[in-house]
Amino acid sequence: MTISDWVMILSVFSGPIVAVQLTKYLDAKKEKRQRKLDIFKTLMATRSYSTSWDHVMTLNRIDLEFELSQPKEKAVIEAWKQYLDLLNDKTISSEQWGTKRIELFVDLLHKMALVLGYDFDKTHIKNSSYSPMAHGNIDNQQAKIREGIIEILEGKRFVPMKITNRPEQS
Repeated sequence: MTISDWVMILSVFSGPIVAVQLTKYLDAKKEKRQRKLDIFKTLMATRSYSTSWDHVMTLNRIDLEFELSQPKEKAVIEAWKQYLDLLNDKTISSEQWGTKRIELFVDLLHKMALVLGYDFDKTHIKNSSYSPMAHGNIDNQQAKIREGIIEILEGKRFVPMKITNRPEQS
């Protein structure tokens, strides 16, 4: 057997193995990008509803999917750490906190957009979401109802009662 015969045999046997390994590698890379896209899309979709369960759970996945070893992704993780630090900060006024929260959250989404190849500027991210006033009203009403029920259960508030249609006294 000549060298070309051995090369041919080696190619016939190794070709499918290389193809399978390459396919596995490309699939893993695609899945990894998809998980990052899912995070970004969920945060963009819920950016007006920062207390929704989907929003909060998605925030907590950031440091699981973005890698410190990649410079652009490291910027995402650093932005997330700054945002998380503010979310847990109870020392500043609520007005300052709200303004800073939006600023840091927009910065986080902008850095994610850069990693994922989206051309969104910070103004677009901040101002291009829809949140009906009715949703805010419903959330406020539900919060009042919950607070009222808790006060009743704790004995801090009473349910007013008015008796009507009393039976006649004889």
